[in-house]
Amino acid sequence: MQLKKLAAFLVVLAGLFAGPATAFAADPENTMIITLKDGDVTVALRPDLAPKHVAQIKKLVREGAYDNVVFHRVINGFMAQTGDVQYGNAKKGFNASAVGTGGSELPNLPAEFSKEHFVRGVVGMARSQNPDSANSQFFIMFGPAPSLDGKYTIVGNVEKGMELVDNIKKGDDARNGAVDDPDRMVKVRIAADGK
Repeated sequence: MQLKKLAAFLVVLAGLFAGPATAFAADPENTMIITLKDGDVTVALRPDLAPKHVAQIKKLVREGAYDNVVFHRVINGFMAQTGDVQYGNAKKGFNASAVGTGGSELPNLPAEFSKEHFVRGVVGMARSQNPDSANSQFFIMFGPAPSLDGKYTIVGNVEKGMELVDNIKKGDDARNGAVDDPDRMVKVRIAADGK
């Protein structure tokens, strides 16, 4: 009898912990799929935290702006940064000396900071010193970085494929993670749009 009660308690407990995470992934309109050299990474976007940033990312995805954009700054144990649609497209207009300084033709966004924490798998928006300067660039965390909490906008979480993110070519520590011959996002799409 005690065993049945314990089993029932564990099922309820598992449901409590699994509930919120799967709710975001279940919404195809807010699920971004990034195809890397090794396969697909599924990101649950968080319009509940950063509606303006998520809307801009989805607009850029739907324009095809992120396709073939490189991971120009990758620091082992910290994060992989991509999304410079101006200078980072490996197939057109790539500029190795300028990548990481560009954005898109869309306006910069006002900060949408939250109380969420920068931990492994979190997707955050890159910006300059100005908190209201995020545009198109984003980064995926390899591990926790409490120093970023409340200072950068969180836009999503990797739901599937983090091991593929781990395989992204790392940059040179002496050059702040700059990557020679970098890996790229082959294609980026919103799940609601199909293949």
